[in-house]
Amino acid sequence: MTNNNTYNFLLSDLKNLKGVGTKTSNLLKRKKINSIFDLLWKLPRSYTDRSISSKIKDLKIGNTQTLNIIPFKYNFPRVRNLPNRVFCKDETGHIDCIFFNSYEGYIRKILPLNKEITISGKISFYKNKYQITNPQYISEDASFVKNKHNKYSLTEGISENVYNRIISQILSKLPKLYEWHNQVVLEKFNHISWNKAILELHKPENIGKYQADFYKRLAYDEILSSYLVHSDIRKKIKKIKKEKKKFNFDHQKKILSKIGFKLTNDQKKTLGEINNDLISNQKMFRLLQGDVGSGKTIVALLSAYNVVKSGFQVVFMAPTEILAQQHYKLAHKIFDNIKIDILSSKSEYKNKKRITKEILENKIDILFGTHSVFQNKIIFKNLGLIIIDEQHKFGVNQRKKLSDKGGRNCDVLLMSATPIPRTLTMTIYGDMDLSIIKEKPKYRKEVKTYSKLESKIEDVIKFVKKEINKENQIFWVCPLIEESKKIDHSSAIKKFEYLNKIFPNKVALLHGKTDSEEKESILNKFLKNEFKILVSTTVIEVGIDFPNANVIVIENANKFGLSQLHQLRGRVGRGLKEASCILMFKSSLTENAKKRLKILKDTTDGFKVSEEDMKIRGYGDILGFKQSGIKIFRLADPVLNSDLFELAEKEIRFMEKNKVDTTKYKILMKLYDQADILNDIV
Repeated sequence: MTNNNTYNFLLSDLKNLKGVGTKTSNLLKRKKINSIFDLLWKLPRSYTDRSISSKIKDLKIGNTQTLNIIPFKYNFPRVRNLPNRVFCKDETGHIDCIFFNSYEGYIRKILPLNKEITISGKISFYKNKYQITNPQYISEDASFVKNKHNKYSLTEGISENVYNRIISQILSKLPKLYEWHNQVVLEKFNHISWNKAILELHKPENIGKYQADFYKRLAYDEILSSYLVHSDIRKKIKKIKKEKKKFNFDHQKKILSKIGFKLTNDQKKTLGEINNDLISNQKMFRLLQGDVGSGKTIVALLSAYNVVKSGFQVVFMAPTEILAQQHYKLAHKIFDNIKIDILSSKSEYKNKKRITKEILENKIDILFGTHSVFQNKIIFKNLGLIIIDEQHKFGVNQRKKLSDKGGRNCDVLLMSATPIPRTLTMTIYGDMDLSIIKEKPKYRKEVKTYSKLESKIEDVIKFVKKEINKENQIFWVCPLIEESKKIDHSSAIKKFEYLNKIFPNKVALLHGKTDSEEKESILNKFLKNEFKILVSTTVIEVGIDFPNANVIVIENANKFGLSQLHQLRGRVGRGLKEASCILMFKSSLTENAKKRLKILKDTTDGFKVSEEDMKIRGYGDILGFKQSGIKIFRLADPVLNSDLFELAEKEIRFMEKNKVDTTKYKILMKLYDQADILNDIV
């Protein structure tokens, strides 16, 4: 196979490598290493320097050392389970090579008698004698052994030696690909080529050099490839011509006047962006991202109303039935003269049948519901807008399929209450146009945030009693469902039992193991004020407005990330009353914990919180859904390489504005992004 200037070698099957059979290939594929290119990112974690030879008299027990020895005698016991032994020497002393599970013929071959051999391995001392058990390297060619050897986080069944041989083989066959970057970009990485960068990456002495030119070049390749894919999707969607929506903005003014609600500047700006998309002849594919309590729903509903007044239907999907019901009730309250309905898995058969018929006959203007609204048998007569709430788990492929499902004239609006740091926005949602609402409505009360030692729980109980006497409700959040012997976290079940003794018949329990039907029932009862305290795990993070809940207590707050704490805090303060968030700790706070607490106290801006969270914990953990839609970078890191993300965004915007031909980036996109969606693009 030729590979001087083609990427086909890199994308080929692992079995094309010498020494990689079916067994090794399957072991690697279990670790999602499916191609030769994937193996290049099996990076060494450290290395062992075997370049310096030692004499037997100078050996150090416990160290990995290289030495030149002469085997002079074999000992192959006929008793099972006893090791084979080779007696060896140099001019300064004796050492035994011990072999378990090795055949006599193999040992005779690699360690022939009376011939100098270079070996390397970990030194031990047994019965007044040096020995090496199962030497890692043995060769007549000293230049092979006397080298720096990479150490890997090993895949079960594959030795370090095998990894090194496979990687060395790939590096020796690396193609010299043509350069896809322009000179301005290359200058930032000292004009280092992709090929050279890969070779440098695998040199043992370069482990961990994140700011080196070779490392930054490869990180930038990853970032740009992701941005290019998103850019191509955007361009493809923009080419879809649709029927323009035509509506009278007076309808919108009447609705706002009716509910006595003044939009924030961010809401006005966002609504304007959405309306401009709706009345254009280009298909809308937009994400409405807003912090908790910023008022995304009213913007989405006003957009839906405008679409209905244009003669089209709207479908509004929520992740849970209770949230769908909440949206439905709000729409019912503010809309006149339009037909709305709700559909879920719990809807009666007769009702489902009626809705299915009326949707097809264009007798329903807005249909609310859960995923049930996207069943194949639900066919819209004239669908003009799809709205999906809290669907941050949609990846690129799912979003594109969603866009296709609606048809040519159907616009798409997704909503997310999870603030994303600036450096990740293009990475996650780069295929979509983005609207952001940061500003909170003036009537929203700021949630006061406090810290409290768990030993002072009686103080918290007194505070909770006062709030209950005022007819307020409380969330009490615990990290675990049941008591763990290994981890000293609070248990939701144990806390429920504790609080139920103090507040009998006023406490409910909700956690991840609660089935969906029971969960809906508990939340509905809490919403109706049938319970005063809801003890819960983090399942309450996203979703429903509980206007009467104005206190949230979070136990072991130091075990949560900043973004998670902010999301939890956003569950209260949704009504007109003052709200409180009490963060409880088991012991005195560390300096890091104090820093995190200060961030929460200083700001209620979820975007600022997420930025700080990313700096503390890294980008892989802050979102909680990295497996869905977020490109998992091999090298690039939004914290360490924020400048590269900015550079890539600038470059993409330049390409789009100047309609730059991206054909030369085909290799880059093929190598770094194997998403199925590329089949439609390149």
